[in-house]
Amino acid sequence: MKITVQYFAKPGRREEFLHRIVTGGILAAIRKEDGCQRYDYYLSCQNEDEVLLLEEWESEAQQQVHMEQEHMKQLMEIKNDCIADTQLHKD
Repeated sequence: MKITVQYFAKPGRREEFLHRIVTGGILAAIRKEDGCQRYDYYLSCQNEDEVLLLEEWESEAQQQVHMEQEHMKQLMEIKNDCIADTQLHKD
């Protein structure tokens, strides 16, 4: 299962968003989850507030379990603080 997420940070907060995810251990915890095949962030060269996330999971069920993890609650708090808009696409 593949998921593409476009994050649009509040002006000037993109780096803070990513920094908090990495230094808080959230990214490392997600990558260790059962079924996680890919969880990578990419930065836009055209829009300084845009972040692209590419996720791949072995199954939709494993991705749903991922969404219930404690570190995902922490990520949602960071997202609510730093991100203005999110667009999600599932393949």
